[in-house]
Amino acid sequence: MGAVNLIASTTIIKGDIVTDSDIRIDGKLEGSLQSKGRLIIGQTGSIHGEITCRSAEIEGIADGKITVSELLSLKATSKLHGEVVTGQLMIEPGAHFTGQCKMNTTTGEKSK
Repeated sequence: MGAVNLIASTTIIKGDIVTDSDIRIDGKLEGSLQSKGRLIIGQTGSIHGEITCRSAEIEGIADGKITVSELLSLKATSKLHGEVVTGQLMIEPGAHFTGQCKMNTTTGEKSK
């Protein structure tokens, strides 16, 4: 998992992204994102759609359901609107979060 995907600030993607690697979004994604690695949404980045990943650091905008199996970190510049399911949540002063949050240690996509 050494590779890191980068979506530049001048890029707009309309569709879904699936990756086994870490990914950084500085542009815009209109669609879902599934990553087995870490997600970083930079200050100029935004995702409008469902997100599933191992860990996430949000500095920009996320709008939709987000499922993070480990740590979700909302930085001071972040804006998150939607349903959150995460193992751990860290929110810096100044971050905007509107929605619902469910925290548990079994956020993985396991069948019951």
